[in-house]
Amino acid sequence: MATTITDSQKPFSLDPYHVSEEFGFILPAPLAELPPYYQPWMDIAQHVTELIYSHMLRSHILKMPLLNTQLLESHRELRLAHLALSVMTMGYVWQEGEDDTVKMLPRNLAIPYCEVSQRLGLPPILTHADAVLANWRKRDPQGLFDMENLELLVTLPGGDSVRGFFMVTLLVELAAVPAIKSIPLVINGVQCDDAETVTRALEEFSQAIQGMTDALKLMHVYVKPEVFYGIMRIYLSGWKDNSSMPAGLVYEGVQAEPMEYSGGSAAQSSLLHCFDELLGVKHEAMSGAFLTRMRNYMPPSHKRLIQDISLQPSLRGFVQQQACEPLTAAFQLCVTKLLALRSYHINVVSRFIIVPAARARQLRNQGNISQEETVSRAPTALEEKGTGGSGIMSFLKTVRDRTRDVFNLK
Repeated sequence: MATTITDSQKPFSLDPYHVSEEFGFILPAPLAELPPYYQPWMDIAQHVTELIYSHMLRSHILKMPLLNTQLLESHRELRLAHLALSVMTMGYVWQEGEDDTVKMLPRNLAIPYCEVSQRLGLPPILTHADAVLANWRKRDPQGLFDMENLELLVTLPGGDSVRGFFMVTLLVELAAVPAIKSIPLVINGVQCDDAETVTRALEEFSQAIQGMTDALKLMHVYVKPEVFYGIMRIYLSGWKDNSSMPAGLVYEGVQAEPMEYSGGSAAQSSLLHCFDELLGVKHEAMSGAFLTRMRNYMPPSHKRLIQDISLQPSLRGFVQQQACEPLTAAFQLCVTKLLALRSYHINVVSRFIIVPAARARQLRNQGNISQEETVSRAPTALEEKGTGGSGIMSFLKTVRDRTRDVFNLK
């Protein structure tokens, strides 16, 4: 029999966590322009790709004025500033590839970048929260939120595949919105001992995870594996656990010692962290440590949501205790769908990283470093790793296997 939530048990709500009813973790209506004072940033950020190809990005950034960040007032202004400074930084570091990296980010970029990062609670490197969640606009404001009507605010080398990669990832985030909205229903249902409400919410949840897998399938349509591996990946790479920048990067005018930050990673999305905490997925030590570290690359309110979900009464324990067939079936379907999503992600990683890496190694071993073969331009430092620095296949398989462990409700 269902009970009611007492005053000491306030209903769980998404309101304190800056999660949108319509867009989930996606930043609604990101700005495309900053106040005119910051035009020197935007002039470079909007032309990073051309400036990299002409080998002129570093020289343009060195001539850039040192701007005062105090004129940035709103959250959206700060997010666009962080995005612009992030793509400039990635381009500045990797302009000449892994053999000619820099040891220092110049003060006119480093100082404002670190100030903006501190105000947002984000690290001074390109993150999922920048490149995906805050890097979109609709071509037709009244049109659909789909591939045909979406475009990036700023981009990096890789042409249509860059747009495809970030936009498909954005559509995966959008597909997850019904699952995010069902989380409070599940938590409050467990607190009230209301198996029927929890069952309905979990049915919504599993449908949304299927939608995420369907959206992820578009990666094969809009992104070329050889372009992702051979051109794009280096610009998503960081300066932690990366042998081509073993000491990290000095942010001039911020601190004298180098700082280390991981590159972009799907693990920086808050989605699966929330799902794991809700369903009770427990990761093994190394994978868990990496996932926990990736939470420092999320907007602080989203990180706090993950932590607060973990403090709620156990859904899995509730399902075991209720021994109610529809509830058990709904819970197990959620786990099945999450397992399928993770298995499909492994398939995507194999096609976009493992297979091109093998081809690049084969070309190197044959002494055939051909500009005709895009994969041969790829950096060697991350061959077996994700851009976040994880040993990618062993990590993904371990995470998937720990998801499977949740099935056992005995």
